[in-house]
Formats: sequence, structure tokens, C-alpha cells
Amino acid sequence: MRPEAAAAGVGADAPEGLSAARTDRALRADALRNRQVLLAAASAAFSERGPEVPLEDIARQAGVGIGTLYRHFPTREALVEAVYRHEVELLVQSADELLGTLPPDQALKQWMQIFVRHVATKRGMLAVLKPMMVDNPKFSGETKGLVMAAATKILAAGVAAGSVRPDVDGGDLLRAVTGVCMSADESSPEVADRLASLLFDGLRREPA
Repeated sequence: MRPEAAAAGVGADAPEGLSAARTDRALRADALRNRQVLLAAASAAFSERGPEVPLEDIARQAGVGIGTLYRHFPTREALVEAVYRHEVELLVQSADELLGTLPPDQALKQWMQIFVRHVATKRGMLAVLKPMMVDNPKFSGETKGLVMAAATKILAAGVAAGSVRPDVDGGDLLRAVTGVCMSADESSPEVADRLASLLFDGLRREPA
């Protein structure tokens, strides 16, 4: 069996095009997997150690070489932007997932806790992220719009169910939770969680 055929998991008599296609798919899958583990490692590192954490440490935590990191993210700024976009995607997806499995008020409570983690990651990248958002208003507007839509959707579900007060909008919710996170000591995430729970209690609507 030819080496490249063995690597692709096909026999020596497989058509040349089929062998190459399967090898390409395997390479793309490896690249996607490397990107995902790099994003996860970078998110944790930025949240815990700030935006100046050595990129070599991130690559090591992800289990890849520094060359692999640079192939995906040629600059620190590119990595920060990718991490933030990925965090926003996860935050937005979580709203739909929670609404699909929990009563609306409990979905809102869980989403607020996830948002606390999101703010912690954002704060860890703020020194790099803030000027990027100023220089690229489209990036800022896109990400803010996605988060606002998710907050509005999950609040609206609670209002429709009669379990969340109707006089709060998505912007109020995001400002309130962000304020809670920023006021808490960044070394004590449990404080932000506790304050977010108190805020949630204020959002609930007691049955008539």
C-alpha cells in the first residue's frame, strides 16, 4: 500500500483523486481541531493571566507547536479577535440551547452565569481588545449586536411565560450584568456569580 493511501485509510487500488480528497479532508479536520484547542487555551489564558500571556504558553497548553499557532493566528491581535468572536458565538448559541431545555426564567438565570464568564474573558483581553474595537467599529457593532439579540430573545421568552418582569430590555440586562462583573474583584469570580444571582432575583416576576 502506498504511504499516502495508508495515511488516508484507503487501499492501494483506490483512485488517485479519492485518496487525495480523503487526505485533504483529514488535514482540514486536523487544522480545525488545532484551531479549536488553540481558541480554548487562549480564552482560558487571557481570562486568567491577561492579554500579554506568552503565546508559547498558549501553544503549549493547546498541545501544539508555536508554528501551528502562528499559522492560524499570525499576530496576537488576530488571536484576541478570534477568541472574542468565538466567545460571542458560544454565548449566543447558549441562549438557544438553554431555551430548548429549561423553563425561560431558569434559562435566563443560567445564561446570566455564562455571561459572567464571558465578561471575565473579555476583561482579560481588554487592553488589546478595546483599541481594536475603536479602530474597527464594524467588529464592535457586529459582536455587540449578536449579544444584544441573544439577551433580548431570552428575556422575551421569560416575559412571554410570565416569569420575568416586562420592564427590562436586553440593553438593561447587559449593562447590569457587566456592571456587576466589573465591580467584583477579578480574583473572586464567585462574587460576580453571587451578585448575578441577586440581580436575577430582581428580574423575576412573582405569580399573581
